[in-house]
Amino acid sequence: MIDLQIADNVAELTLNIPDKLNALDDAALAELGARLQEAAAASPRALLLRGEGRAFCAGRDISAVDPATDDALAFLQDSFGPVMRALADFPAPTFAAAHGACLGIGLGLLIATDVVYVAEGAKLGSPFANLGATLDSGGHALFFERLGAHRALDLIYTAELMSGTGAVAAGLFSRAIPDAELLEFARAKAATAASGATQAFLASKKLIARLRDERVGLWESVAEENVAQERLRMTADYREGFAAFQQKRKAMFAGE
Repeated sequence: MIDLQIADNVAELTLNIPDKLNALDDAALAELGARLQEAAAASPRALLLRGEGRAFCAGRDISAVDPATDDALAFLQDSFGPVMRALADFPAPTFAAAHGACLGIGLGLLIATDVVYVAEGAKLGSPFANLGATLDSGGHALFFERLGAHRALDLIYTAELMSGTGAVAAGLFSRAIPDAELLEFARAKAATAASGATQAFLASKKLIARLRDERVGLWESVAEENVAQERLRMTADYREGFAAFQQKRKAMFAGE
């Protein structure tokens, strides 16, 4: 159900349940978590997450869920939560190629990814009004921060979906790409990152996470940037980057 391929320092994780639009149940989430651990152990320099078939991920597989006996808290907190955290904390730059339905925990996977490229025709939003449920998996925080209270609640109350083009225009994700070009584009960007200065990227990943999660101020962030730069000065890639600039050649980074 969850495929992992590693080549040229890029780990590619594929949600491969196309007959269910890659909707995920507890077993699929456990497998995704295991594949993330396996990928991290291989020490790639970039990770790409994508979905097979007509959608990235339509959310939780509720085809056999009985609300009377379901434990929604356990599913979100114990099954999905660790996977979302593992993706957010992955020790390399992460990318997602999102097409078709990107809903519920599918949207949560995108929220936890560093860089998200969406197909122009992708569908994102909160369909939960049709289920008598509420938006979850980090959707409230994303929508409020990027769209404001009024637009966030508009999407939640109406269950209307945004296109990939609209979502990017509103500032939700990185770039909207023509559907037929999305995967090739995302793979190229992940490959570029995998040949870059990995330790510098991870320093930026940590700094951005602090700004997002802890709301540090400008001057505290500047101070942390200064410390990060001094630490990077001791790395092989920092020395290689300066040498390449001075010698007027392309840098050859080793990720060290």
